[in-house]
Amino acid sequence: MDKKKEEEKEIIEEDLDQVVEQDASGDTGKEEKDDSKELLDRIDGLEKELSELKDKMLRQAAETENYRKRLLKDKENAVKFANEAMVKDLLDPLDNFSRAIRSANENKDFDGLKSGISMVEDQLLSILRTNWGLEPIDAEGKPFDPSEMEAYAAEEQEGLEEETVLMVFQQGYKLHGKVIRSAKVKVGKPKA
Repeated sequence: MDKKKEEEKEIIEEDLDQVVEQDASGDTGKEEKDDSKELLDRIDGLEKELSELKDKMLRQAAETENYRKRLLKDKENAVKFANEAMVKDLLDPLDNFSRAIRSANENKDFDGLKSGISMVEDQLLSILRTNWGLEPIDAEGKPFDPSEMEAYAAEEQEGLEEETVLMVFQQGYKLHGKVIRSAKVKVGKPKA
């Protein structure tokens, strides 16, 4: 494209020279020469402006690409380390499990081991409830709720007015009110 502009510039300069040679009087040729010079100056100005705009556009494109790459890296790191705080919270209960096992091996104390494991379970549930919004689904003895529970077994029983959970096979949990694992239960049905 620059070559084409240079050719046009040369043609204009040749035309300018021809006009000057043809008009010996000076007045008309001088006006045309001044007009041609103005046009050439304007072309030079436009070429300079075009070059500056191209440079600016390339710089902006490079900045945009760098910003996109930085966002992707930040997103990857956010996903990679999303659970870092939770893992840090679970390190203390993990240490307590290790201590309980070590103590049980040294003392052969079943009651002490049972007590230690119960304390660690309470600590885990407390951390998950307080810091992470985890809540167990209270199911046993409650009316059966299929949005929070899965019936693994059913049995007819007298004295029931509605389907009621008789036994919990596996505890269910909610995270900030959303069921993340349904409770696996045995359901008592009223006798017909």
